[in-house]
Amino acid sequence: MNIGIVGCGGRMGRMLAKAVLEAEGVALAGGTERAGHDAIGADIGVLADAGPCGLTVSVDTAALFERADAIIDFTVPEATAIHAGFAAKYGAALVAGTTGLDGGQHGALEAAAAFVPVVQAPNMSVGVNLLLGLATQVAAILGADYDIEIVEMHHRHKVDAPSGTALALGHAAATGRGVPLDSVSKRARDGHVGGRPAGEIGFATLRGGDVVGEHTVIFAGDGERVEITHKASSRTVFAQGAVRAAQWTADRPPGLYSMRDVLGLG
Repeated sequence: MNIGIVGCGGRMGRMLAKAVLEAEGVALAGGTERAGHDAIGADIGVLADAGPCGLTVSVDTAALFERADAIIDFTVPEATAIHAGFAAKYGAALVAGTTGLDGGQHGALEAAAAFVPVVQAPNMSVGVNLLLGLATQVAAILGADYDIEIVEMHHRHKVDAPSGTALALGHAAATGRGVPLDSVSKRARDGHVGGRPAGEIGFATLRGGDVVGEHTVIFAGDGERVEITHKASSRTVFAQGAVRAAQWTADRPPGLYSMRDVLGLG
């Protein structure tokens, strides 16, 4: 399988390229960056700290989608929506790990999924996807007597908040309770906010340093508290999960899939 990386000059893009170069049964089809990026023309393998590979960073996105079997995209929401159109046009499967997508950008992925396999997930680590399943189960078992709070921390450079994974955990917990997250979500608290309403799912966002990603779902009841936590110490878990998802798309019919599908969890 030939796998391409869009946004291969960034931190995550370089790690994705390295994961593809080191994985068995796949080959790197190439990588792109936006016009004017410092990485344009550089050897992708050198950028990825994997040694020269003879492929250089390009700005020709269409050409990459045309020659790749699958594309991995951890860019920005606006770019991911555009890339979904390229995937549908050129028949390349798309693995999208971009977070912060709005309704229209999700719609672009759904439209592409009518033509090609699209795997979309806010977090592609195996551990986080297990955490999502546990959040649903625990919320269902403990019921509304337990208050739910979701705490996440990421590095100082992360631009969206709460993280896509935190929101996915909120949706998972809300699903366990049989309610839509939007009806019970509390994104921030400041000032004199009064008592906590029953059934609310709260979010707390922390940013600082070089934290790769930490997520905790707290179920706080009278007399006890249950906490389930995932801590990522390296982005390699996300890159390896994305490559696994790209390989999984081989011979899959068009459709919108999640990492739970890739891992056989749902």
